[in-house]
Amino acid sequence: MSQDPFLELFVLAERLHRQFLDFIQAELDALQIRDINNVRAVILLNIGESEMTASELLWRGCYLGSNVSYNLKKLTEAGYVVQTRSDHDRRVIMVRNSQKGADLCARLQEMNAHHLDAMGTSATSQDDLARCGKTLRNLQQLWSRAGETRGNLGGTRQPAQVQFEQEPFASALRSNGRDADGGQGDDFHLPRLNGFANAGMDGLPSRAA
Repeated sequence: MSQDPFLELFVLAERLHRQFLDFIQAELDALQIRDINNVRAVILLNIGESEMTASELLWRGCYLGSNVSYNLKKLTEAGYVVQTRSDHDRRVIMVRNSQKGADLCARLQEMNAHHLDAMGTSATSQDDLARCGKTLRNLQQLWSRAGETRGNLGGTRQPAQVQFEQEPFASALRSNGRDADGGQGDDFHLPRLNGFANAGMDGLPSRAA
């Protein structure tokens, strides 16, 4: 099998992600919303109507080159997200959308629905999306199994572990999200996974009581 389609798939996946961020930024600009950027808007979409831990949010989404704990802190300060400590474990932070966050999330979901409706006049169908998702999940499982095999042989750790434990890796994965504070999403880095699950209310790891 030629490697070209295999490599092209990963290029297209990243390109598609960046284009999605561009559409979200255009929607925010159209709504004249200046206190949130596209990467943080994706976080709101991933939270949706759920309440989850910060680590669950990290694994649910794709935030290339972005520090999720920092973004959660800024979303909380802007009133889009509410952070509370778990009743079962005070070290664990739970996050959910505030009413302000839920309202924006609903607008962005309407944008997604509009694009889905537009697919009715294109060559892409809902079945095509389902097959594409299945293929990507299969590839994800392939990488996971390959990483486990290397780990069992004493080789290199799987990519997901390297990604979240080694900050320099994130320098190659840059986000084009404009920061609502005037900075650039490019300057953010992926957090180390260890300690992030217990991130404190200020976005920094908290110590166990």
